[in-house]
Amino acid sequence: MQAPETSGLGGPLQFMFLKVRSKCFPNPKVTVRRSILAALAVTYVVFLIWFNQVDKAKLVDYSGRYYVKAKVVQIIRDNLASNGQRNGSQLVQVRVLEGKDKGRLFSASSSSSDQIGVICRVGMEVIVNISISTNSGSVATVYGPNREPILYGIIAAFVLALWLIGGKKGIRSIAALAFTFSALIFFYMPLIYRGFSPFWGAVLISVLTAVVSLYIIGGHTVKTAAGIVGTIFGIMAAGLFAAIAGHIANISGYSVSEYESLIVIGQGTKIGIGELLFAGILFSSLGAVMDVGYSIASAIAELEAQNPDVSGRQLFRSGVRIGRDMIGTMCNTLILAFVGGMLIMLVTIYAYNQPYTETINSSEIAIDIIQSLSGSFGMILTVPMVALVSSHLIPILKRRKKRAV
Repeated sequence: MQAPETSGLGGPLQFMFLKVRSKCFPNPKVTVRRSILAALAVTYVVFLIWFNQVDKAKLVDYSGRYYVKAKVVQIIRDNLASNGQRNGSQLVQVRVLEGKDKGRLFSASSSSSDQIGVICRVGMEVIVNISISTNSGSVATVYGPNREPILYGIIAAFVLALWLIGGKKGIRSIAALAFTFSALIFFYMPLIYRGFSPFWGAVLISVLTAVVSLYIIGGHTVKTAAGIVGTIFGIMAAGLFAAIAGHIANISGYSVSEYESLIVIGQGTKIGIGELLFAGILFSSLGAVMDVGYSIASAIAELEAQNPDVSGRQLFRSGVRIGRDMIGTMCNTLILAFVGGMLIMLVTIYAYNQPYTETINSSEIAIDIIQSLSGSFGMILTVPMVALVSSHLIPILKRRKKRAV
């Protein structure tokens, strides 16, 4: 018996419904997978909210002073000299834009130094530090310009460019970045504050970040699994190299310029300051190791797809050859990133003609060398490991998938 034809709006509406349903729910497996991922995401957010309920030690007393946004409404006294130079500080009148003092006018001093203060102009938004004094009332000082909207604008421009140029992969990259920063700030920080080892905490966060980020970017694929295994191995190699090199060179987390602040933190909290340096090395090498690991796994997966009869040994050799081409540029990238961070120190050493013996034996130089080479070392060892895992894992999993079908 032939089914009756649908008349009126039923046909178009039914067609639209079926089309929307096919896009939103392609098949039951995808629906289940998306539901599981959504549940995991919600669980992760709830866990972070709970985990960040930490009672912090009061290392600095902020009572009696606070920072607010304000707008400069008048320059009471300028510090511009006749020769065009600025000496001393400005005296300006500002109107508070937020908080309990919103709308209130304050006379505030603004230093001309590069660290605190700014050269104020009428209409300029600034950050003001208001200190409450029992004798003279409230004292206001210009802390600096309001950089918040500028920084958020730069971040928005970066995200927009990543989305427009990267497309779906760009959106996946944004999600991976969001997870990485949330894990670092809202998971790692309270974790070590509770007394957990900073080094092993960094290992945990690095592994978690590698697994989640590569899954978000690469999806539920064989090359993602191979890239994750190789990345974890490279991270562990970088951390082990840094720990051994630091021990031999007598370097610890206290061998940095922020020594005094770290002493206060170490005495007032449970944070293991001595391990922070090597934890930072793990995080700094994570991106390059993930890049190399996933790229080689993707290349081997493509080679195997084009030639299913290729042997595991041939895939391994091809992966190593591809990795060799990447090692040169990626090592350069890592080392130059650290050189860029220490450029001011290098200029100071060069300008003051600091003796070689003093320079090479300084803790700052030793730390930077160990940091840059540890990441490179982990990345180098990632190449054969990913090639080995990918050349064996990808063909095996693909054969199992075919048999299951």
